[in-house]
Amino acid sequence: MTTRPRHVLQLCHSYDPPFDDCARQYASLFKGTSFLVTTVFLTGAPRADLLENTLSDEVIFLESPKHKLKGLKLSLLKRVKRISQQKHYELCIAHRTKPTYLALIATQLPVMSIHHAFGDFDRLGRRLFTEFFSSRLLLIGVSKAVSADIKQHLPRFPVDGIETLYNRVDIEHSKNELLSKAKAREMLDIPDESYVIGNVGRLHPDKDQETLIRAFAKAKHALPENTLLIIIGKGKLQQKLHDLAQSLNVEDNIKFIGYIKDAKRYFTAFDIFVLTSDSEPFGMVVLEAMIANLPIICSDCGGAKEIVENTGLLFPFASSEKLAELLVHSANNRESTYSHDASLMKLHTYFSDEAGRRAFWKLEQIKKILSP
Repeated sequence: MTTRPRHVLQLCHSYDPPFDDCARQYASLFKGTSFLVTTVFLTGAPRADLLENTLSDEVIFLESPKHKLKGLKLSLLKRVKRISQQKHYELCIAHRTKPTYLALIATQLPVMSIHHAFGDFDRLGRRLFTEFFSSRLLLIGVSKAVSADIKQHLPRFPVDGIETLYNRVDIEHSKNELLSKAKAREMLDIPDESYVIGNVGRLHPDKDQETLIRAFAKAKHALPENTLLIIIGKGKLQQKLHDLAQSLNVEDNIKFIGYIKDAKRYFTAFDIFVLTSDSEPFGMVVLEAMIANLPIICSDCGGAKEIVENTGLLFPFASSEKLAELLVHSANNRESTYSHDASLMKLHTYFSDEAGRRAFWKLEQIKKILSP
């Protein structure tokens, strides 16, 4: 007897990274089930590769201009409503605020709203809107820190209506994408014999590369002579960080690479990865560093802390003194400060696609919504 297919609708603002992979993560929750996933991108021209890359059974491109998405456009509401009526959908997964608003107003479906950032409910209007639709709304934070932020802003929201589902990664696929260490260093123009401290992220106050550079300057005399600090990314602080490196006399030991597409493939060029962010909602770069088998040092705030605990080293945010100590300690004690087996186990237990499926189907709200 053939099982009748069931349907899930997924709404995404765009397929710009990392939201192309977010769409994949949530479509993968239904792998091996009778559910078929239709993914709708509000913006962006059609791309044939996204059908396979997002693991969706159908992909629809609404091609709305990004600059015209402010407010709730009647035409967009009508289009989403029309799509929702084409099949017997049982759940709508909506990433970020605009898709959530559209799903709640244009459909009568239960909505699983995914929140990837802090402060989504700072505005009173958003809080009132969310509370009004609480009876058919499940709020998901991508880390416990994000979920706690939601709960703080929505104290009257049903307790079982706010849950955590970690971001996750296709571990084997990501491993296969990695360049060899020699190739990665060749392409980044890094000498083979260097000891490399790596950082990847926008050059922005939130990422706090300033603390990293100050810590590196403090630690430099106690690090191997061939140590380099490699910073991949671009942003408004680029000149300020260059000037800081020069003022601390470490400009010859720091290499600002700029933006690189698919930077995660180059993590093999590093010997250690450092994240200094002040409020990272999750920290996909930390998962990417774990996949590349790197020791990790991370600031003790935001969602990234939840990934690094018990497998890496944490330091108080903005403490260049403590970070400098850990840089020296890690350079001289890799074997005692890093366990590849523990890191890999944590990846599989909490941050793999399989772990995501286990956690998703255990959610009480999902059991009620998608019961046979």
